[in-house]
Amino acid sequence: MSNGGIIGPVNDPTSTTVVTPFTASGTFNPTNQAPNTATVLVVAGGGGGGGAVLGGGGGGGGVRSNSCFSLPGSPFSVTIGAGGAGKTTDTIPGGQAGSGTDSIFDSITSAGGGGGGGTCGGGGNGSVGANGGSGGGGSGDINSSPERAGGTGNTPPVSPSQGNNGGAGGTGGASAGGGGGAGAVGGQGSPSFGGTGGAGGAGADFAPLFGAAPQTFYPSVPAPRGPASTFAGGGGAGSDAPAASQPGGSGGGGAAGGAPSTAAQAGISNTGGGGGGGAGGPGGPVGQAGANGGSGIVLVKQTGVKAAPGVWSLSEQYNYKKAGQWTPSAPFDVDYLVVAGGGSGGVNHGGGGGAGGYRTSFPGGTKISLSGGTSYPVTVGAGGTGGCANTSGTPSIFSSITSTGGGKGINDGAGSSGGSGGGGGAAAPGAGGAGNSPPTSPSQGNPGGSGPSLYNGSGGGGASAAGSNTPGSGGGAGGAGSTNLIAGNPAPTSIYAGGGGGGSYFGAGSPGAGGAGGSGGGGAGGTGPSNGVIGTVNTGGGGGGGAGPCGVGAAGGSGIIIIRAPGAAGISASPGTNTVTTLPAPAGGCKVATFTVSGTLTT
Repeated sequence: MSNGGIIGPVNDPTSTTVVTPFTASGTFNPTNQAPNTATVLVVAGGGGGGGAVLGGGGGGGGVRSNSCFSLPGSPFSVTIGAGGAGKTTDTIPGGQAGSGTDSIFDSITSAGGGGGGGTCGGGGNGSVGANGGSGGGGSGDINSSPERAGGTGNTPPVSPSQGNNGGAGGTGGASAGGGGGAGAVGGQGSPSFGGTGGAGGAGADFAPLFGAAPQTFYPSVPAPRGPASTFAGGGGAGSDAPAASQPGGSGGGGAAGGAPSTAAQAGISNTGGGGGGGAGGPGGPVGQAGANGGSGIVLVKQTGVKAAPGVWSLSEQYNYKKAGQWTPSAPFDVDYLVVAGGGSGGVNHGGGGGAGGYRTSFPGGTKISLSGGTSYPVTVGAGGTGGCANTSGTPSIFSSITSTGGGKGINDGAGSSGGSGGGGGAAAPGAGGAGNSPPTSPSQGNPGGSGPSLYNGSGGGGASAAGSNTPGSGGGAGGAGSTNLIAGNPAPTSIYAGGGGGGSYFGAGSPGAGGAGGSGGGGAGGTGPSNGVIGTVNTGGGGGGGAGPCGVGAAGGSGIIIIRAPGAAGISASPGTNTVTTLPAPAGGCKVATFTVSGTLTT
């Protein structure tokens, strides 16, 4: 029977996450079934370990990531860098091992790790580590000659850095430096004969972006050299110590050889780990080869890939093709930052206000799925009002996420509970208010500081730290806020939810300055007899407590809600004081809706 071209049941597409691994060079084929943005990890090949005596560890391959990369509309080549060759020959002068080669994904290039320095059987001829994504370790030297420097990491320079420096060989000693890793510099060699070489620098763990190991797309990594979510560890360095073998850095870095006969380990394939350096022998050098670096890898995670098992109408197919999607109103996943209003400070050497509750999915948390063609109410919490009858902040709400307003600071007694708790007042019991109330996971805040002190208020809690107790002289500092780059803005405008400082007392007893406000908009406490400082608008910062006698506690800062969506999503924000922007490179393509007042997000 004719029904407008439908030849089966119409099924809405479901949204899923797909990770495509490239362990060898190939071609990436974008499809119209997926969003045009992705989370990308690009790891280059690790450097080879130095040899044939007292070899420096190979540097880990350069590591670069982008959580909102704009994918081209047509297929393009993906290059996976090879690991550098370990130094195998006992030549004069000692030379570097081979460096790893670059991995490339469209506009992202990660540089190969630097090769480790090498030494031949004679003295005075060691070599420095090579520069690279992470630098190779400098060689040791049998003679008491100057140390051989480690190679420079993050070469060529990019921001954020793609790696770290290699360690130097021991000054006047017979041990080499470890290769730099994506997460740490390589260790320096011991300055004494018989000492150990430097350990390989640790790699960088990407579980927050791609999930904890095990995952089918991660390389196979033995437990001592993992976890498998960690990449680009540096290679361990050789020495002349009998049986000493320095470990490689977590993330596939190879261990050094152990004198006189333990072979160096290669960097693990598809981790970008540096190769281990060769060792010397007791009573004289032996020619022991450095090991090869591990090859690189590229991971591409696309969230919101559309899949449907049903049959579609001709009109729907036309609309899907026209919009470049399976459906013009398909669901899509978004990141969020929801910060509530901060609590106000207490009067008359009162406690600082607690920061508004802080909840976020960015980066690496569980996103929210939104439906197309839908209006979502957005509530931005107000800061608590200051004055004699001061109040706590009010909640901010988006979809299923509610962040609780910050607790108010108190003059005499315990601070109020909230997203972060208000600071306790000068008189007993003076306890700080509880944070993360009601409880969420991850926690939305921290408790306020406690007294009691006869003369000073405690600090309000912040998103990343509790408020400080009264120090005895002066008010307690507000707890620090948290940095979040969901909107692409640099610090300090990317720090939210700092606690308010406690007010101090002016006059006899224990005078002092008001407590500092926590980073992220917390207002400072008053220094007698002044009022506290208001929490910064749209940060959720707590208000500062008033100084005693007669100082008034300040209002808390209002909250903020930020939504980060794929570039293909059609979103708008109202009223006009709220905005939607498109992020520039390197996070180009993502759309960011910022709500400074309550309103509506329309998809």
